[in-house]
Amino acid sequence: MLQRYTVLLLGVGLKYLKDKDKATDAVQQVFLKVLVAMPGSEISNFKGWLYILMRNHCLQQLRDAKYVQGDEVLQQQEAYAAPDTRLLQQQEEEIDKMKEAITELDEGQQVCIRMFYLEKKTYQQIMNEKGYSFMQVKSYIQNGKRRLKTILTDKQ
Repeated sequence: MLQRYTVLLLGVGLKYLKDKDKATDAVQQVFLKVLVAMPGSEISNFKGWLYILMRNHCLQQLRDAKYVQGDEVLQQQEAYAAPDTRLLQQQEEEIDKMKEAITELDEGQQVCIRMFYLEKKTYQQIMNEKGYSFMQVKSYIQNGKRRLKTILTDKQ
């Protein structure tokens, strides 16, 4: 009874799984599902129902494969999680250079850069605390970033 749907299901499997062996296995698994867990109610469009069952099975296989790959990536990251002291030292040096460069900015630029980037405050919070207008805060941050970049590149 189910053999006449083999080509249809194989086509669906190939469409989603892109591998003939996996698609063939999926067809067999769907046939097994149909034989074991056939719903008690009558199915008005058996071919359509079988198609949807196969599609869902393939999508589930793709999801499962994706989760397995994600687990492997996590395990690999844990293996590389040992801190690289050279990299940490380099990052600390860059932070020190950045702090030193901030001191060379104008007062308004220093305040706005520190509040916005280091204290994670919004433009509105900076405006309320310092009494600057929106355009002043925006200008201080943009010009401060530009000056920081030039200061840091000149030091290198």
